Amino acid sequence: MSWPRVRLRDLGDWFGGGTPSKGMPEYWRDGTIPWLSPKDMKVARLVGTQDHLTEAAIANSAARLVPATSVAVVARSGILEHSLPVALVPFATTLNQDMKALLPHPHLLPDWVAWHLRSDERAVLHHCRKAGTTVASLDWTKTLNWRIALPPLSEQRRIVEIIEDHFSRLDAADADLVRARTRAEGFMLRCRREVFAGSGIEAEPLLRHASIANGQTPKGFLAGLETSGDVPYFKVGDMNLGDSRLMATSRTYASTAHLRVHGVHVRPSGTVLIPKRGGAIATNKVRILPAPGSYDLNVMGLVPAPTLLSDYLWHWLCTVDLAAVADGSNVPQINAAQIQGLRLPVPSHSVQAAVCRQLDEYDAALTSGLGVLTFAKQRAEVLRRSILAAAFSGRLTGSA
Repeated sequence: MSWPRVRLRDLGDWFGGGTPSKGMPEYWRDGTIPWLSPKDMKVARLVGTQDHLTEAAIANSAARLVPATSVAVVARSGILEHSLPVALVPFATTLNQDMKALLPHPHLLPDWVAWHLRSDERAVLHHCRKAGTTVASLDWTKTLNWRIALPPLSEQRRIVEIIEDHFSRLDAADADLVRARTRAEGFMLRCRREVFAGSGIEAEPLLRHASIANGQTPKGFLAGLETSGDVPYFKVGDMNLGDSRLMATSRTYASTAHLRVHGVHVRPSGTVLIPKRGGAIATNKVRILPAPGSYDLNVMGLVPAPTLLSDYLWHWLCTVDLAAVADGSNVPQINAAQIQGLRLPVPSHSVQAAVCRQLDEYDAALTSGLGVLTFAKQRAEVLRRSILAAAFSGRLTGSA
């Protein structure tokens, strides 16, 4: 006999949220009552929230206290473009206005609901997400009408125990993969540093062998960009695309005329790029322009002089902790003053080329190894989805 399927609205009491005025410090200062928002929804079972309210906030705002052992769901957030965060909340909490929470009926295991919604993630996002909104959100009427399977409570407990046993093993395997990746990347960094430190050549100022070519974003320039055109215009986010060396993928282009009107320079191929401003600096990404291009003001270019090979400069910059180079302000920046302190050994072209060949061999081996780790992680994610699909169809225990 198959399990009945029940609408989410019929599983218990649903709670919405609210945000007390941030202009009322008495609602927030020294608060002890958890206030749950999408930024907290990063784990399957919460242990706390980043923000807290006072009793006065609950008494005088739309914030309501949700009893312990609820199931929280993000209802409005950009993350809904690709994920549906769901978490068990074992403590009483209030909610941000972008959150919803279910306090299930006694015959329903909260963990069952949470795991079921994670299993249905793709289907819920496909059928219940609103279209055309500025910020991704769920159509809550459709969401409440979503149905989940509801076996007897004893069967819910049995299946949840099996799921959590399997997932704990997969979590341990994922942690091993993360540690392996960290060790591999650390090994490559050490190899690079040892090669440059052991060159036996006295380090010289970087700006003796390269010039700074800052990016530009003049007023009104972005409005004239297109998805294709004469010259790629790279934004700092494009450093996340493509491989780890070349700045090869641009989402925007500019015509030669548009560049000329706004005075935006086209930098030569071989220019080495680093993040110039903001949190991107801490990612330590370094990229090479494989062809002439332009880029925004959040990117700094270093144009090698004839004495310096681009690939050699790229390898060397991969040894630099850019966050340590930045100026340390609230919004970190790298300007000429910070670059002036950088020094590197500059041997002959033939020696630079030999260094690059050696480091490229190490890099290729690392890339191959990281590919194996990435594949293993992808396989683990497929296995997670397969376990959930089997659990909520009854195949995991053969009981449906």
